[in-house]
Amino acid sequence: MNQPITHSTGITPAGQTPYSAWIQTDVLHTLQNPVSHHPGEHAWITSVQVSELYWMLIIKEIRTAQAQLRKNDITQACDTLERVVAHHEPLNATWKSIAWMTPADLLSILSRAVAKYGQDTALQGWTYRQMVYLLGIKQPEHLQHFIPQPARWKQLNDTLAEPSLYDDILAFLHRAGFPIPDMTERDYRAPYIPMQAVENAWREIYADPDRYRDLRRLGETLADIAEGFSTWKHLHLMATRRTFGHRAAYFGTEGIAWLLPTLQELPFPELWAARSTMGEPPMVCPHMSRQPKGQAA
Repeated sequence: MNQPITHSTGITPAGQTPYSAWIQTDVLHTLQNPVSHHPGEHAWITSVQVSELYWMLIIKEIRTAQAQLRKNDITQACDTLERVVAHHEPLNATWKSIAWMTPADLLSILSRAVAKYGQDTALQGWTYRQMVYLLGIKQPEHLQHFIPQPARWKQLNDTLAEPSLYDDILAFLHRAGFPIPDMTERDYRAPYIPMQAVENAWREIYADPDRYRDLRRLGETLADIAEGFSTWKHLHLMATRRTFGHRAAYFGTEGIAWLLPTLQELPFPELWAARSTMGEPPMVCPHMSRQPKGQAA
C-alpha cells in the first residue's frame, strides 16, 4: 500500500513525487488531445497551450505593475514590466515549433478540429484579448465572440472598462507633475486618442535622462514590450502566409487581410510618436531638408 512520503517541510501525496505534485505533471500531460492522426498536431496543441500560459503570465505581471504604479513605486513597476519583456522571448519562440508546417499539414489538422469544435482563432481566445485590453488596445467589438462563455465575457467586459497599463502610466506622469490632463475620469472602454501633451512629456523625459532616469527606464521597457507584442503578431501573420495563403480563415475573412491591420495596433502611441523629434540631428544628417538644386544658399 502506497504511503505518503513525509518530508521535513510537508507531505507528498501518494503516487507523486514533490516535483510532480507541485508542477501537476500528471494533469499537464493529459491536456493534449489530438483530433487527427497528423504527426504535427501534438506540436500544434502544445505550442498554443504554451502561448496561453505565457499570455496569462503577462496578464498577471501587468496587473502587478499597475498596482505598483498606483502606489507610485516606479522602481518595482519597472522590475515587473521587464519580466514581461523576458516572457515575450519564449512566447515568440513557440512559433519555431510549428514553422515547418505547410498548408497541407495544417489544413489536415484544422479540418478535423473545425469538424469537431467549430471555427475559431487564437486571436479570439480570452487570455489574448485580456492582454490586449490591458496593453491599451480597447476594441469592444471583440466581446461578441465570447457570448458563449458568459463568465469570460464578463471578465473581458470588466477589463475593457478598467484602466489599461498605459492609463496607469499617464496617471503616474500626471501625479509626477507633467502637464498632461487628468485622465482618471475618462471612459476607459473608448479607444485611446493620442495627445500632444503626452508626446511632449515623453520628449521631456528623454531630453534629461539624468533627471528622469527611472522614467526613461520605464519608457524603454514599454518600447520593448510593444516590440515583443508586435513581433508575435508579425510571426502570426507570416505563419498564416505560409500555411493559409489568401484562403478565407477568420470568420470567413481572408486570413492575411484580417491580420494585416492588427500590425498597426501599437501600444503606448505617444512614446513612439515622440521619437521623431527626440534629439538634435547633426548638420550633416542626410535626412535634413535641403534646398532645391540651383537655388542660392
